[in-house]
Amino acid sequence: MIMGLIDSTILFVKQQLENAEGGHDWFHIERVYKNALLIADGEECDLTVVKLGALLHDIADSKFHNGDESVGPKTARAFLESQNASEEVIQHVIAIIENISFKGGNFEKEFHSKELEIVQDADRLDALGAIGIARAFNYGGFKNRTLYNPAIQPKLNMSKEEYKNSNGTTLNHFYEKLLLLKDKMNTETGKKIALERHNYMQNFLSQFYAEWDGEK
Repeated sequence: MIMGLIDSTILFVKQQLENAEGGHDWFHIERVYKNALLIADGEECDLTVVKLGALLHDIADSKFHNGDESVGPKTARAFLESQNASEEVIQHVIAIIENISFKGGNFEKEFHSKELEIVQDADRLDALGAIGIARAFNYGGFKNRTLYNPAIQPKLNMSKEEYKNSNGTTLNHFYEKLLLLKDKMNTETGKKIALERHNYMQNFLSQFYAEWDGEK
């Protein structure tokens, strides 16, 4: 049986991320993939590129490869070439991988396309809401970070390098990235869902501080 490109990509990603950290594993990819399909339904786009971009966007996250941002694009290219994907599709997917990341929020994208906007929104949605909270604390535990320290203030407007090397508390990550995402969404569907998830996180933070201070 000959597998289609999308099915082959799903199998490849599952194998590559078999032992990945819980917030960047296959289930993260699957959620982003579903988000991307939901958003794409209201947009004019190349659905194949959206699907491949969503599936391969974290195939080798630089956070887990000593900050090397070239591993992901190289891995994706090698796989897509092995599947005889067109060079046009490969270049588009690589551009999505190279430009999707938050990187402190002060990073100008060098590439623009509707497909990138869709996949970027889909990925950012997974950093918001209940899932976003779960992923933040999961990654904080993975990096052995302090939950919260009132004496350590969030660092806003970090450069790309400062963001990559940040060792702040998990709760500060909400202010340094997660709560900023609502205003960085590209699509109308993404903006609507992001607002709902953003408000959920704000309610969580209010409850967190009340419990921390012994008020509830």
